[in-house]
Amino acid sequence: MTITTANNGNDVVALRVQQENIEPKRSIGNGTGIEDLDDDGKPRRTGSTLTASAHIITVVIGAGVLSLPWCIAQLGWVAGPIALAIFAYITFYTSSLLADCYRYPDPGSGKRNYNYSEAVGTFLGQRMKIACGIIQYVNLFGYSVAYTIAGVASMVAIFKASCFNKRGSSNTPCTISNTPFMIGFGICELILSQIPNINELTLLSTLATLMSFTYSSIGVLLSINKIIKGNTGKTTLTGVEIGPKFSVADKVWSTFSAIGDIELAFSFSLVLIEIQDTMKGPAENKKMKIANLISVTTTTVFYAMCGCLGYAAYGNDAPGNMISGVYDPMWLVVLANVCIVVHLVGAYQVFNQPLYATIESWSSKKWENSKFVNHDYSVSIPGFKNKKCHINMFKIVWRSCYVIVVTLLAMVVPYFNDVLGFLGATGYWPLTIYFPIAMYISRKEIKKYSLKWIVLQSLSGFCLICSSAAACGAVRGISKSLASDSLKAKH
Repeated sequence: MTITTANNGNDVVALRVQQENIEPKRSIGNGTGIEDLDDDGKPRRTGSTLTASAHIITVVIGAGVLSLPWCIAQLGWVAGPIALAIFAYITFYTSSLLADCYRYPDPGSGKRNYNYSEAVGTFLGQRMKIACGIIQYVNLFGYSVAYTIAGVASMVAIFKASCFNKRGSSNTPCTISNTPFMIGFGICELILSQIPNINELTLLSTLATLMSFTYSSIGVLLSINKIIKGNTGKTTLTGVEIGPKFSVADKVWSTFSAIGDIELAFSFSLVLIEIQDTMKGPAENKKMKIANLISVTTTTVFYAMCGCLGYAAYGNDAPGNMISGVYDPMWLVVLANVCIVVHLVGAYQVFNQPLYATIESWSSKKWENSKFVNHDYSVSIPGFKNKKCHINMFKIVWRSCYVIVVTLLAMVVPYFNDVLGFLGATGYWPLTIYFPIAMYISRKEIKKYSLKWIVLQSLSGFCLICSSAAACGAVRGISKSLASDSLKAKH
């Protein structure tokens, strides 16, 4: 370090401090020690390609994988696997485009965008940022509802397995209300929602990833077991056949809904920027592309196995949830449902951390002088010397209210497949397709009506048509389910 002095003619001494070949050392005191900072003044990121892959797989292999045999049943042996392959490739391509939007203007060393909507605002303007934020956070809220429904369904399945075991037969009726399980799941998420940020979720995310592989593998084993025994359902090239109980309209609507479920299975772009923001530099974009490749390849293989083997086992009567209603062998089914619950608990938190962070950041700026919003209380952790946790009253209240609202809505609309189809349809096109392509066109300054521009817009248009059809199918399914429940209630 050199210090030089210079006289400017007015006897004012100027000091110039110049650092040469020295790594800048910045730190903050947080009450528990000194912590290195990154180039943006935030705590140094430690995430890797492996941890990013774990976060993505935690988000991706979730509730959607359970409905894939049903999806293949609606589409058939030809269209089903092709649809999986097409949407897998499209998702990988657009997620790679998105990885280059984390920094601006240079994708490797520019200014960071901390979340998806901020990246959209940087490249496409404030209006697009607002639109993206609304779509992203509504979808995150919707996924929370869907994951609550799926988690409770597995908890009920565990109870029924125990009931059947006590009574000695799976043919014995064992009925129970979903409400106690909804409340229990909500309480668990309420407690875990107090985890400060996504950086602190690595352990939970890794555990959730292991659980997702476990129950997906069990689903595959159950399907193989059913195939070996020869107790399989009827399968066809075109899926569920039109007949007296299944009209042409039913076929069309169920096909649309199945497309929505497949889109949902590959909908993870809405948290990619947030996951990339946990990665250690430099060249986060290159590491993120590798993480995307690992994640999409892994999930696609699992999806193909679960979907195709599940359809081969159950045929055109494949259930909306490949593990629900199956109780042989009972111990294996119970294990699968336990893994589903653990995984969904973790995925719920990974999905919601971006939403928590956005609301809390906005509130902090809006009421910067509020002690309730901005003050952290340090509390010593019993049994740990010099270890403290920081409690913020606003975070406790707002996150708790959020989980309560999600839980109440899940009680009102417990229609797993149709909710998944609607979420996949409404979120996939704008968040996975439109915004990444639009940002790429803006960043590369691709000329309008050039060949590359036409190809990219055609891809976006194709996915828009698929998503619109899927949304219509999902809305019809939800309406039909509500009407059916209303009719049962009257009788």
